[in-house]
Amino acid sequence: MSKRKPGRFGAPTPWQRQALADLRAIGAEQPDTLRVVGVPDRTDDGALAITIEIDTRGTVSVEGGIRLQPHERFVLRVPSSPLLPPQVDVTHTRFIGYPHVLQGHRLCLYLDPAREWNPAGGIRSSLNRLWAWLGDAAGNRFNASTALYHAVGGVLHQSAGTPTIVVREPVLEKSVQAGYLIPRTAQRLDLTFTPQEPPTARLPVIILPAPLPMGAGTTLVELLRQIDAPLASRAPTARPFAPAVLTSLATSVVRNAEDTPQYLLLAVPHPAGGPPHLLAGRIPASAATELRSLARRQPGCLSTLTPSAVNPALPIEWCRVSDERHTVTTRRDDNRPVNSYQHKHIHIWGCGGIGSWTAEFIARAGAARITLCDPSVVTGGLLVRQNFLETDLGAAKAAALADRLRNIDDRLTVDIAEGHVPEDAEQIMNQADLVIDATVSLAIGQCLDVLARTPNRKATLAQIATDTRTGTLGILTVCAPGTLQGPHSLDSLAGPSVLDDHQLELYHALWQEAEPDDELIPTRGCSVPTFHGSSADLASVAATLTTFLGMQLAASKSGTHLVALPHARSGPHHHYVPHVP
Repeated sequence: MSKRKPGRFGAPTPWQRQALADLRAIGAEQPDTLRVVGVPDRTDDGALAITIEIDTRGTVSVEGGIRLQPHERFVLRVPSSPLLPPQVDVTHTRFIGYPHVLQGHRLCLYLDPAREWNPAGGIRSSLNRLWAWLGDAAGNRFNASTALYHAVGGVLHQSAGTPTIVVREPVLEKSVQAGYLIPRTAQRLDLTFTPQEPPTARLPVIILPAPLPMGAGTTLVELLRQIDAPLASRAPTARPFAPAVLTSLATSVVRNAEDTPQYLLLAVPHPAGGPPHLLAGRIPASAATELRSLARRQPGCLSTLTPSAVNPALPIEWCRVSDERHTVTTRRDDNRPVNSYQHKHIHIWGCGGIGSWTAEFIARAGAARITLCDPSVVTGGLLVRQNFLETDLGAAKAAALADRLRNIDDRLTVDIAEGHVPEDAEQIMNQADLVIDATVSLAIGQCLDVLARTPNRKATLAQIATDTRTGTLGILTVCAPGTLQGPHSLDSLAGPSVLDDHQLELYHALWQEAEPDDELIPTRGCSVPTFHGSSADLASVAATLTTFLGMQLAASKSGTHLVALPHARSGPHHHYVPHVP
């Protein structure tokens, strides 16, 4: 809890005065339930700290829940502005270790204040949250496995200016093991357990024997004390673990380069079980030099190092951990149609207005491999709506897009097929999972019709395009394995039924010849006509078609989807024409 400093910040703000007045009014209305205790104080962050006492005799406690005394005192910390919700602290440690208790004293009333805190409700709404929190805590209704950072006191350990540590490899069940940090950018280091040559930094990865319910501190000595603080709750024969942590640190620091910081990664067991919480620390370069000198004064006997030998002021900074282990991470697109692209090998022929955006969406959806095919070159006018950058000008579209996709996901393999159609197109039919034609080329469409008849074809074939007049319509034709017609043939079959339906007039332009004013001539001279459309239009159309294609993949069905953006001319925004063999 922040230290109280009366009067340092002057008079309370109007918001704080109103909160105090409301609390006193509630106390006057319900004197047997709530009362304000003593005189409010100001904290070192400008909050108004108001102590209240609540009658909790009506709150039922069950096994595993927090045990409440008949009357409990809480400190409401009311910030100077209603933009932030009040915080609630206790002045004891009886609640330590329970879910949603931060560092042993702060109650986590709001998981997402942006949605859950309503300033219009005033301090009464915070009291209602407190009552609900006490009821859930006493009734053991909290799910400890989802409590935020529960293993390390419920708080995010983060120091300004430190890099993010990316962890994707599983942490082995060893008390201490060596890890290595591979620099990727100025703000990112990747952890690996594969031995690396200097100057790659070595760090110890340590599995702690118990959680850190009060957090990890800001100095190395504080951390070592917190590691052994839970000894009382462990077996009477348990030995202090802090010396082993210090020894492993010293072993790494003497092997790393001079004048470099020393990192460590702590795997902290979660009270609810399951994978440990990862906490990454950094000892600054100057402090690491001091620790290195201490280790070198005891050559050959680092195991004799004890926390008492360490400078109490030796700082430790905390790095953000991007924990991407499969055992702890759920994809944010979980159970969405694009899941169909995960772990797939996908060909995208045509990297223009629709294809370049589709490629990115599929890369982000978790494809294992993407093969791009497009012999065209990036020119300046394309940047208005295609997925390229100024630095790509003059580069082949496939090569420029491949670089972009590789920067999206390290685990994605991106390769380039030369020419308009890959030379091994027949083999691709039995190797790839999906081939997307985004070229709007009649010749390539007819080529796919022939390839669709490849015996025992594995690949699903798809064709995607937009309309010439507005770039607000999209058409997707899908040929699942087993369908002998290709996308071009299915498109020709769907056209008459759409053209005969006056309710689908919006989509008639997809099968009609373009009018003179429909096409855009981007530059003077023999400039190839193109379609109208912005990056927002094309990205939206591509995203919608990518989603419907994912649905078709999951269902393994053939058919044609027609889509229209909300600002397209009136008509149904989606229509599906199933393929009838």
